[in-house]
Amino acid sequence: MYKYVLKRLVLMVFTFFIIMTMCFVLIKMLPLPAIKEMGRDVNIILQRREAMGYNKPIMVQYWLYWSHLLKGDMGLGEQMYSSREVAQVMFSKLPYTVVVNLYSILLSIPLGLLLGIYAALRKNRWQDHFISTMVMVFVSVPSYVYAFLVQYLLCYKTGWFSLTIASRQEAEFLSWKMFTSMFPAVIALSFSTIAGLTRFTRAELSEVLTGDYLLLARTKGLTRSQAVVRHAMRNAMVPILPMILGEFIYILGGSLIIESIFSIPGVGSLFVDSVNLRDYNFFMADTFFYTFIGLLSGLVIDLSYGFIDPRIKMGER
Repeated sequence: MYKYVLKRLVLMVFTFFIIMTMCFVLIKMLPLPAIKEMGRDVNIILQRREAMGYNKPIMVQYWLYWSHLLKGDMGLGEQMYSSREVAQVMFSKLPYTVVVNLYSILLSIPLGLLLGIYAALRKNRWQDHFISTMVMVFVSVPSYVYAFLVQYLLCYKTGWFSLTIASRQEAEFLSWKMFTSMFPAVIALSFSTIAGLTRFTRAELSEVLTGDYLLLARTKGLTRSQAVVRHAMRNAMVPILPMILGEFIYILGGSLIIESIFSIPGVGSLFVDSVNLRDYNFFMADTFFYTFIGLLSGLVIDLSYGFIDPRIKMGER
């Protein structure tokens, strides 16, 4: 087990380094915006770019980037938040991203599990067919389509919710006012997650319900409800619980578009803006964040199988 974890950590670091290198080279190949378009003093901009090392070869810039990053310095913003520390801006926006994803997970997991369990128990009946059809629809449609529909129906047509997100000065992150202001974004972010979790739960539980050991449990005198709760649900949860961890990471990546559409001042919208404005330091900081979270989640998901079911030994042959 320890050898497996060590091997995965080494592989994770290697993969992380490759992704960061590719992203750095690709973003540096894009030209910076013309100084005239920025509407600022030409000499100041040129001096700042020289100080940041933008005029040096790409590999020299990459070496300088890592030498500063290992010291905890992510650099300063140029096109965005000029002269402000990138790390400071990232930490100020991170709570918005975490909160909107937390609300989405808290809404998606119970609904996805309940709908999947209900569909499996009503397999091949009209309830199962209806849920399966809706799942296919919600899985197939991109999240930004839901975002526009939610904005139109809940914010514009009915006026139940505001189009703007409450600021930190107006409400605390975990307050009711913040939740209601984020609710349209949470709904738009939850549709595909609920559908994916419903489909996976239904498939796993349907397979478990046809197992021989469940028939044996019924012959021993257990009712259908007792057999499902004590045996079927326990075995079906082994692959489902790690999937829930993966869904959190999926939502975290999917919130890139949702944050931009709903104008949530989080890390996702910052990432999109950094690409459009070609702010190198902010782009690399966001890439660092999402790459690290994605790779770490893969390791946690694999290890969680062993904790959920001790019979599973990761790394064993």
